[in-house]
Amino acid sequence: VGSLDQYIQTVNRIPMLSEQEESELARDFRDHENLEAARKLVLSHLRLVVAIARGYLGYGLPHSDLIQEGNIGLMKAVKRFDPDRGVRLVSFAIHWIKAEIHEYIVRNWRLVKIATTKAQRKLFFNLRSLKGDRGTLQGEDVNIVAEHLGVKPEEVREMETRLSGQDIALESHGDDEDDRFAPIAYLADPHAEPSEVLARKERARLHDEGLHTALASLDERSRAIVQRRWLTDGDAATLHELAAEYGVSAERIRQIEAKAMQKMRTYLAPMV
Repeated sequence: VGSLDQYIQTVNRIPMLSEQEESELARDFRDHENLEAARKLVLSHLRLVVAIARGYLGYGLPHSDLIQEGNIGLMKAVKRFDPDRGVRLVSFAIHWIKAEIHEYIVRNWRLVKIATTKAQRKLFFNLRSLKGDRGTLQGEDVNIVAEHLGVKPEEVREMETRLSGQDIALESHGDDEDDRFAPIAYLADPHAEPSEVLARKERARLHDEGLHTALASLDERSRAIVQRRWLTDGDAATLHELAAEYGVSAERIRQIEAKAMQKMRTYLAPMV
């Protein structure tokens, strides 16, 4: 059918099944996997989904989507329904219909999930229902609600905070002046931008290669002096320590070091 109103009118005209008809169809589907029997069971209970979904319109989600999710729950209920337990399908299906609608609401009410555990989801729906049109809970109201729901006041405060939060666009949709106040302006990390990260890695690689090449250009003594003065993980050697080791003056070690560093700069310059 073309519109939601037409759909609702159509499903409300579908005849209800008697207890005997329902039982016979359920057994036919269970024992013989007769899909036509399952189809009739589903069709006869679509009005139930519409009625249940109407109770969740306060969450600001499309009625049609709520009905669609509820229909999925109805089909799951029909698949698992056992007519020999003495329970009508309508009573059994309510749980599955609500479960699917609850999952849809939790998944889509905010961009970020507000309830992830079973206990949090129960608190989310109970708190919404209990609050009604009242504003943010304050002071003793929190304790009263917590006692009524059988949870800790801290849990009520946390869920209240989640309920009162609003989604905020990462980037503004206004003029350039608004961009200064959008989250993108103060949440962005220029050092984590992918191209910048790759560029830093490439520069580090080139520096390592350039340093290796520069050191390889030195004679053995000059290379050892530079490494022990500037490239050691521990304490750097002093000029006097190296002078004593090589049997020359500290001034001579300084000259060798300066000459080696000057030579290395010619290899490192292109990498800077």
